[in-house]
Amino acid sequence: MISSLRGRILHLDAESAIIEVGGVGFSVAISAALARSLHLGDDILLHTALIVREDALSLFGFADREELSVFHHLLSVSGVGPKSALGVLSALSVPQIADAVIAEDDAPFRRVSGIGPKTAKLIVVQLAGKLQASVGSASLPASAAARGDVAGQVVAALTALGWNERTSVEAVSMVVDAATDAERHSVPVLLKLALAQLGPARPERAGV
Repeated sequence: MISSLRGRILHLDAESAIIEVGGVGFSVAISAALARSLHLGDDILLHTALIVREDALSLFGFADREELSVFHHLLSVSGVGPKSALGVLSALSVPQIADAVIAEDDAPFRRVSGIGPKTAKLIVVQLAGKLQASVGSASLPASAAARGDVAGQVVAALTALGWNERTSVEAVSMVVDAATDAERHSVPVLLKLALAQLGPARPERAGV
């Protein structure tokens, strides 16, 4: 398994790069967004995924492990192959992908070339609840960046009680901002504060 490459860029275009490592050139498929940030001759570290097919071995490269993780999550969606997953990462940043999934909004994915309405919906449905841990604070408001695993457990508890993930994240972010250091480390306390923040409104269950 080739999990990373560090070397000099010998060739670069909108969809790929050739990275020289120890005198050997590796052809790596990259996103258009990453390609725009690179220059011929640069020394670079890429985190890679090796995709094995009957007739080919293909390397896909990413600027960081968050992008690589999201790439693997996208591959787990029915109907999404490596090229389509890379297309999503070319059109959308990791935070944009996470925000769209959390908001249950498939519109950004429908605008990606090669992603149809059905597949866009499947991305939102099948990645629900999976991206938050992968992207860390990137998908959350800046004020929630330090909320950590405790707040994540509170978000999970609220979604289990019936609130959608976006509402849960917003409520937890607000109470974390106002909480003391001790309160931020207590799941029961944060959950109680979040429930008070949400008030007596009924949870928004799917399909209701």
